[in-house]
Amino acid sequence: MTRPRPERQTDRPGGTPASNTVPIRDLGVIGDRRSAAVLDRMGRILWYCPCRFDGPSLLAGLLDPDGGEWRVEVEGARPGPRRYLDGSGMLETTLEHDAGRVTLLDWMTSGPDAPVGVLLREIGPSPVPVRLVLHPRPDYGRHAAQLSRSGEAVMIEQMALHGSHPLRIEGDAAVMELPAGEAGWMLLSDGPLPPPDRAAIDGWRENSLAYWKTFDEAVDYQGVFKTEIDEALRAIRLCTHEESSGTVAAVTTSLPEVPEGPRNWDYRYVWLRDAGMIVSALLRLCKSDGEGERYLRFICRSTGTSEHYPMAVFTDLDSQTAPPETELPLAGWNGARPVRIGNGAADQLQLDAFANVALAAKLLYREGKQDERAHWDVVQDICNFLTGCWQEPDHGIWEEGERLHYTSGKVVAACALESAAAYGDADEAKRWGDAAREIRDWVAAHCLTPEGAYAVHAGSDEVDVTAALFPVWDYCAADTPEMIATMTALERDWSPDGKLYWRRLQEADGRAEGVFVAAGFWVAQYWVMRGELERAREIIEAGIAQGNDLGLFSEEADPRTGEMLGNIPQAFAHAGLIGAVIDLNRALEARKSNG
Repeated sequence: MTRPRPERQTDRPGGTPASNTVPIRDLGVIGDRRSAAVLDRMGRILWYCPCRFDGPSLLAGLLDPDGGEWRVEVEGARPGPRRYLDGSGMLETTLEHDAGRVTLLDWMTSGPDAPVGVLLREIGPSPVPVRLVLHPRPDYGRHAAQLSRSGEAVMIEQMALHGSHPLRIEGDAAVMELPAGEAGWMLLSDGPLPPPDRAAIDGWRENSLAYWKTFDEAVDYQGVFKTEIDEALRAIRLCTHEESSGTVAAVTTSLPEVPEGPRNWDYRYVWLRDAGMIVSALLRLCKSDGEGERYLRFICRSTGTSEHYPMAVFTDLDSQTAPPETELPLAGWNGARPVRIGNGAADQLQLDAFANVALAAKLLYREGKQDERAHWDVVQDICNFLTGCWQEPDHGIWEEGERLHYTSGKVVAACALESAAAYGDADEAKRWGDAAREIRDWVAAHCLTPEGAYAVHAGSDEVDVTAALFPVWDYCAADTPEMIATMTALERDWSPDGKLYWRRLQEADGRAEGVFVAAGFWVAQYWVMRGELERAREIIEAGIAQGNDLGLFSEEADPRTGEMLGNIPQAFAHAGLIGAVIDLNRALEARKSNG
């Protein structure tokens, strides 16, 4: 059943924002590495896709005030502090009240010793009554849920809702009331579940905490920004689908890059472009190469998903081509429309996306703990493809509609071919090396601005912040005349303060968006390579400040207001932070050891 789009919402009584006007900075995320739920500082779950990240939502209040939500009603409450519990993906939220505090613990069962697909809400003893209301709206809010009784449980189609106190159905919502002074819980299961008791829930919680602790134990880092590194790893892991090992770009869709739209995209898919940076982050921080290798393995399973290229530039969690783009009749976050599911850019030619897979493989061979050339057949196919098509215009790293000779795509293709040549046979080394030299000659002849900087594309007078990565990719030294000219132009034209950076877009004004959070971390890596470590540290700190109190980044941030923009949590930005901090820490340690 399709519902008419409601009018733009005002705040609810008592000053609580309408669900689809909640600031992105106020959002927190819980998950079980299958799916995730997004909630605000008042404990309202406003986004939840049962079973998997890219599946249809049950709760979409984040994108429409009638899209479904699970709220905790405490008359007179206001938001208090919140934190993740013991390094896990389990979120504790405090509501302040004149009579005292109300504590919520939201989590999803995780690990081999807990049931699969259970979302739990625990409420500590409250000084005042608490009312919990689950208002489901399946399939992105496109039809009303069918609620029915099954013993003490409420069935929401095939899903089972249980509570510590009696549940009742009120219209199309399920309600539980908790008297003052009593603790309680509600849980929602993907399928039928026998009524649990308190002991069972306590056991699941401890098992889930133990599961998350195994990730902490796999990390070997004690350097600068240790807390922020831990937060970034948690965010990446909250975006990672355990069964397939794919990491989605974010767990949400259609949170806008420009206030009030229309640049609103579905990021619940796995991008090739992210592979290099995420694999690098996992390999450089973890004691074993398991997580990084599994992610690369997922990427390499995507062969055959494109009719024209080695693979689609992003896929769903089954390593299949992502669904086509569809617009939903929802009001949008803060009125930003259209609201989209699916993504239409999957079969673009993006040289950087394919090249990043080869670079990720190089990192596995160089940084990993295994000697074998994992997924070498895929690397060979990609390098042969790049050798034959690098001369073609592509859609670039920002997935532009217009195909041009984007410099960053040529540069990273050359770096990928050179890195793979070191592991290939004599014939491969020659062919790929020759192609890389041809690319370098072409870039030198066609991709410099009149100022001598690397142009965003051949023939352009403008630069883009992706060029800060050229030394990181080993394309050139950080202090070449071209790089110095590029960084001068970037700071002059594409940075509001020398620490945060806009991206340069072909089809829109990049300065109309927020600053691109990952870009600042790329620039920090550049200054580490130049030896200006204090400058790099200041840029990293400025980037960290764009996150929220839980250490979560969205894709962008408004440099004037601090408002977070775009989907959350942005795995790419978190991986960028890790890369910059590790480079800084290694440089600081080298400086210390050298006196």
